[in-house]
Amino acid sequence: MPRFALKIEYNGAPFCGWQRQKGLPSVQAALEAALGKIESGDITVSGAGRTDTGVHATGQVAHVDLAKDWTPFRLSEAVNYHLKPLPVAVISAAGVGEDFDARHSARARHYVYRLQSRRAPLVHDKGLVWRISHGLDTDAMRTAAAHLIGKHDFTTFRSTHCQAQSPVKTLSALTIEEIDLGNGTEFRFDVRARSFLHNQVRSFIGSLERVGAHSWEPDDMKTALLARDRAACGPVCPAQGLYLANVIYPESPF
Repeated sequence: MPRFALKIEYNGAPFCGWQRQKGLPSVQAALEAALGKIESGDITVSGAGRTDTGVHATGQVAHVDLAKDWTPFRLSEAVNYHLKPLPVAVISAAGVGEDFDARHSARARHYVYRLQSRRAPLVHDKGLVWRISHGLDTDAMRTAAAHLIGKHDFTTFRSTHCQAQSPVKTLSALTIEEIDLGNGTEFRFDVRARSFLHNQVRSFIGSLERVGAHSWEPDDMKTALLARDRAACGPVCPAQGLYLANVIYPESPF
C-alpha cells in the first residue's frame, strides 16, 4: 500500500487534542473521517506528536497508508475538501517509503508558545495566545531558561499523568523573542527537543512567566529543576498559546 506523509495545521480549540478518543472530537479522527470519504476500509493516521486539548499546530506531521497511489496534490485537495468546515488543513503531502514513520522517524520537535502582555482584551488573537496584563523581564527569563538546556531529569516539569518511561530528556533550545506590537508586547518562546514529557513545555513557560514577573528569581528555575518534585513547578500556562510548529527528520519528506 502506498504510504503518504501529511503536513497539517489546525486550531486546537474545538478538539480534545490530536489523539482519537471515543465520543470526543479529535484531529486524528477528523482526518481519518475525511480520508474515509475518498477511500474504503479502515484508515489510521499516525501523528508525530500527541498535542493536548486546545493546543494548535502549524507543522504537525502524520503518515497514512492508502490503497490508491494518489498524486500528493490531489490527495491534499481531496482531504481538505472533506475536512470543511473544521479548522484543520493538509498544507502539504508527499509519497514516502514504508520505512517512514511520522513519530519514530522524527529527530526533533519544535514548539512555539505565544504570550502577549497588554491591558486591552484580545480581539484578533483571542484563543490563539495567552494574555497577561503585566510586563515581563525578558533578560531574567533568558537567564532562567539557560538552566533548562541540556540533559536533565525533568520530573518537576512533568504532568503527574505523564506516561513516559523516564523523566530524563535533552532540551536542545529554549529561546525567547520579544516583539513590540505597539499596543503591547508579544513574547515568543521557541522550544526544541527530540521528544517531550506531558505538559513539559507549558510547565516551562508558566515557570518562566513567574521569573519575568519577578515573583521568582532566575536561579529559582535551577532550584525547581533540581528538586525533581512536581510541587516545585510554577503554574502550568494555558494550552491556547502553544503550537507544534515543526517536526524535523533526517531528510524532509516534503
